[in-house]
Amino acid sequence: MSIIKRVLLLPHIKVHNANALSSPFTIGFPAMTAWLGAVHALQRKLNANGFAEIRFNGVGVISHHCDLQTHKGNGDFVHSIIGTGNPLDKTGSRSAFIEEARCHLDMSLVIEYSGIEKDDEALVHEKIIHILHSSMKMAGGDISTFQPPTFFKVENGNLSDIHALTRHLMPGYALIERRELILDAMEQGQDAIDALLDHLVIHHQCHKEVDEQGEEKVTWTSNRKTKGWLIPIATGFHGLTELGEAKNQRDAQTPHRFAESVVTLGEFKMPHNINNLDEILWRYHADQTSNLYLCKQQDKSSNKAEDVLADLYR
Repeated sequence: MSIIKRVLLLPHIKVHNANALSSPFTIGFPAMTAWLGAVHALQRKLNANGFAEIRFNGVGVISHHCDLQTHKGNGDFVHSIIGTGNPLDKTGSRSAFIEEARCHLDMSLVIEYSGIEKDDEALVHEKIIHILHSSMKMAGGDISTFQPPTFFKVENGNLSDIHALTRHLMPGYALIERRELILDAMEQGQDAIDALLDHLVIHHQCHKEVDEQGEEKVTWTSNRKTKGWLIPIATGFHGLTELGEAKNQRDAQTPHRFAESVVTLGEFKMPHNINNLDEILWRYHADQTSNLYLCKQQDKSSNKAEDVLADLYR
């Protein structure tokens, strides 16, 4: 039996000064919690404006352009964050501030939804445009421009439906989860952070050969452990303390707990290689047993690999 998914496309949203500090030890593309959080905020605004039945159930994130605000001068070994021009203090000196990593983005969001009837699409379309113009941020950045939202119906397994959608996403790169690479390495006894770095480092190798004239010829090759454009991504949080109350917590009615970021591997993949919508959709997943609050894609790994991840945080 075929399943028809209803999809809302928010194309080419340009975000200025998005938060590029995705976790305490990674800088670059914003965390997945930022994108799912923005879509959840959009749903709540629609719910509060007469569309109480709307639910956004999954989010695909497509990057068309990412301009990380860093600089590397001549002779520099590392890049430096380009900071903001803060006002001078009363002595004429620069005030102390914490550097914030920022990036400018051109993004498209593919949202699986329910609760929007065909007759309501025009009203929802206009309301989304109004909300994006007036009261929305994404990944901590300001929305400068965007193209009009579009509604699609995608039948599971129907490649023509998939390609009708992915044509609107090119050129661009869909962010997919490659958590199974970390889990496979952990099953073989490797530490999680070592497994992460092992897939990100570039290995340079030198090959020396002697040709027919007796002259030495040196060639260099560079490669990674796994093919693909792999990046570290923050996908959620791991609770460190029990639920309770904290001094000066923001919401006095909601239980509080301290947490740390969960970082794993992701891959940028061109949308024309996507054959199933679930390949790019991210959803919320809470594992109360292991105190994990994650953004995940459809499981590609075995239950044994899932147990390895849970054991890591117990």
